[in-house]
Amino acid sequence: MSDGGPSIHASAVKVGDLAVLIRGPSGSGKSRLAFDLIMAGRSGVLERAVLVGDDRVHLATLGREIEVRPAPVLAGLIEIRGLGIRRCDFVEHATVGLVVDLDAADAERLPPPESLKTGILGVEIPRIPIGRDYSPLPLVVAALTTTKSSSSVNPAGDCLKGNGNHMNPTIATE
Repeated sequence: MSDGGPSIHASAVKVGDLAVLIRGPSGSGKSRLAFDLIMAGRSGVLERAVLVGDDRVHLATLGREIEVRPAPVLAGLIEIRGLGIRRCDFVEHATVGLVVDLDAADAERLPPPESLKTGILGVEIPRIPIGRDYSPLPLVVAALTTTKSSSSVNPAGDCLKGNGNHMNPTIATE
């Protein structure tokens, strides 16, 4: 592992074996998404989910992986808007498997493949860009629990065939 990994303004939750790293500007909902993921794990919607860190975390390279750790003074603490700072179970470290960028300027309904990955300390990691007015939990749950439904390189052609959630163009005119 590299020495003295950088501290960043982010939250992280270990879901199953890998961590979701949640980035975004102040007030974008990082702590809220972290707590929502923990609750989704408790309810069985996701695998067990436990806090790594809230507000500030440290990143370091470990081979070709990124490890996330809580900032020592904040370990086990999470902000819950309306209740304040609360104590919560946490893990000391986890490998980052997904990055969620809240209030992302490049969020799109059908994002190009290049926007669905990011590089951190030279390591490429899957990424979800989420727009300001969109609830992040359903997207993160979908990313963690589903796979792509089509390997087609022609999604517009799939739409014309009636694949996906688009109507067949003839249905509307019949």
